[in-house]
Amino acid sequence: MELDAIEDLIEAEIPDAVASVTRPRVHNDEDEDDHYAATIVSPAFEGLSLVDQHQRVYDALGEHMTTDIHAMELQTYTPSAYAEHGDGSLDADLREAGLLPVEE
Repeated sequence: MELDAIEDLIEAEIPDAVASVTRPRVHNDEDEDDHYAATIVSPAFEGLSLVDQHQRVYDALGEHMTTDIHAMELQTYTPSAYAEHGDGSLDADLREAGLLPVEE
């Protein structure tokens, strides 16, 4: 499954989500290309436990979790948690989405 297709699914199903999906490992076996890592930031995660946040992502991916995706490593954040603990890689996308303040 293409990375941008996974991002689109997550962003379509979780309100105001910004998602970035990568392949965290390189495998020689093409059947092992279905391992992914995703960072998702959304205000919809506010007040949810980490388990519930991850369940929202799995629900967004639906049947793809059993057909196209073998493993999904997740990092989920609310916008404020990402501002405090995130690695900054999504800052520009989050600013564009209005989820982080614009730097002056």
